[in-house]
Amino acid sequence: MPFSIGNLSPVLCGVGIVQVLGVVAAIASRLAEGTPRETLGHWLCLVALSAVGGLCGFCLQYGPDSGAMCAVTFTVMTMIAIVDVRPSIERQ
Repeated sequence: MPFSIGNLSPVLCGVGIVQVLGVVAAIASRLAEGTPRETLGHWLCLVALSAVGGLCGFCLQYGPDSGAMCAVTFTVMTMIAIVDVRPSIERQ
């Protein structure tokens, strides 16, 4: 008996996988700061942001809830990449 996950479209499952990989890329970019691989991490995050940004427009054809979830992922990735939570003493 095959494993059933409901009426999920394979396209939406693929979109979900890309979103998860995008968030992982943003976290990896943040963790790579100050290492020799910092530039690679930033490029990886930029490519992932571009992919998820493009998916936001693509997912609108599946309804506003699908587009909203992509937009939330895009926002979370952007916040991970730009928000600096280190204490201000370290930044000086």
